[in-house]
Formats: sequence, structure tokens, C-alpha cells
Amino acid sequence: MNPGENMPIGGQAIVEGVLMQNGDRAVIAVRNPEGGIVVEEIPPPRRIGRWRDIPFVRGPVRLYEMLSLGMRALSRSAEIAYGEAQSRAEFVLTLGLALAVVLGGFVVLPVFLAGFLPFRNTLAFNLLEGAIRIALFLLYIWGISLLKDVRRVFQYHGAEHKSVHAFEAGGGFSLDAAKRASPLHPRCGTTFILFTAVLAILIFSLIPSRVFWMRIVGRLLLLPVVISVSYEILRLGGKYPRSPLLKPLILPGLLLQRLTTREPDEDQLEVALTALRHAVEGASAASSATVE
Repeated sequence: MNPGENMPIGGQAIVEGVLMQNGDRAVIAVRNPEGGIVVEEIPPPRRIGRWRDIPFVRGPVRLYEMLSLGMRALSRSAEIAYGEAQSRAEFVLTLGLALAVVLGGFVVLPVFLAGFLPFRNTLAFNLLEGAIRIALFLLYIWGISLLKDVRRVFQYHGAEHKSVHAFEAGGGFSLDAAKRASPLHPRCGTTFILFTAVLAILIFSLIPSRVFWMRIVGRLLLLPVVISVSYEILRLGGKYPRSPLLKPLILPGLLLQRLTTREPDEDQLEVALTALRHAVEGASAASSATVE
């Protein structure tokens, strides 16, 4: 039996390492300055009742859990990789700045720029505003991909995908199997973000008003709806990646992953496989360990 058949694994690239999540078990593996691999278990965020199991409600809940876990993993990985601890105040400030960039750059700015377009038809106005949002997102991804540090994160992103692919195909934790695997994965958060942006164009186009503040409020209120629908569709896409109905929906996200993933080296694959092995076989036994 395929060892990964009934055990969906999630992951994320972090600073000089990888986060792997298997159910409620989350493990990071990070390459430290001495060349060793530090393995630690990251406590999952507190569950929000049974909301995470209800279709069309679990999307925003799961997004909150993933963002919370991911931010803590990023903070801890930077501390291990660079030896710089981040205070709680710095963490809150970093999170606040990230939210400001997302809301300002991908919600407010597109609405503001669309206000200069000479269109009277509200539907056309909304659709073009959505196109501006996607263009800004793609430009942002392309821009940060030129940064050296971000390229290394993208390599670890590729290592995460290749390791999970190899495991789900029955290759276990084999380095050779991971080398042969694809760096593109249908359950990737990149696919989720792009699909959400496209779906938002259709849903936001239903807002009839062109008053600036009403458009902003309307988008913020509808954002949970967009996230919920996107999550359910992409969940099906991850479960049935070869479905002729679902494949076209995840294809753009797979193409975008060509920007957000890079081919990893053996050392990076070793880190990803270490995180995966501990997430699957028992992270609690190695809650703070260094693998030489």
C-alpha cells in the first residue's frame, strides 16, 4: 500500500529549512550555521471548536491555522539559521506589516487604481480591477524572486514539494526518489492564492457600488466567502488531480509554481526529507534535536 495514501502531508518553505505538517503534528528542520540539521516540533494553533470540519466554513479556519503556524515556524527558523531571536513585539510588528502589505497592496490599491479607468459599466469596472489585482500579485512574485535570499526559500519550496511527491508515490524518504519527483504540487498554497485571486474577480464583480469605501468594505466582507469556495474546490483538486473538470482549475497555479519553486540541491532535499520523516514517524521523539 502506498505509505502516503491516507496521510495527506502539508508543508512550507521557511528560512534555511522546511516545515512539514501531518495532521496536528508539525515539525521544522532547519540547517544551522554549523551545517547540522536542527529538528523541532512546533505546537499547532489552538483548534477553533469543530469549525475546521464544516464544509465552506473550514476554509477561513484552516487559513488562520496555516498562517499562525507558518509565522511561528518562520520566526523560529530565522533564529536557528541566523542565531537571532525575535521578541514578541517584533513578531507582532512583522505580522502587522505583512497584513498591511496584503490589504493595502492587493485590496485597496487595485480599487484605487481602477478609479482612474474611464469605464461607466460597473461589471466591466470590477473585472478590470480584478485584472489589476492579479497583475500586481504576479509582478510582486516576479520581483521578490530576483532576491537571493528569496531564491533560496524558493529552492526549499521545491525541496518540500519533491519530498512530499516522492512520499505520496510510495518512495518513502528516499533521496533518489525525491530527486526524480516534480517540484510542482496541486495542494500548494501558491495555487490556492492564485485561484482565490481569480475567483475574487467573479465574486467581487457582483458588488454594484462604485463608491470607494463601499467597494473596500464589500471586498473585506466577501473575502471569507472567496476563501471558503476556493478551499473546497482546490481540496477536491488535490484529491482528484487528474479529473478533467478540476485539472483546468489547478493548472494556472501549477504554472505559477514555476516562479515560486526552484530546483533544490541535495543538502536542501536532505533537510526537507528530515522534516518529513519526523512529521510522519514521530516528531515528539525529536522535539529538539540536531541531526549531523
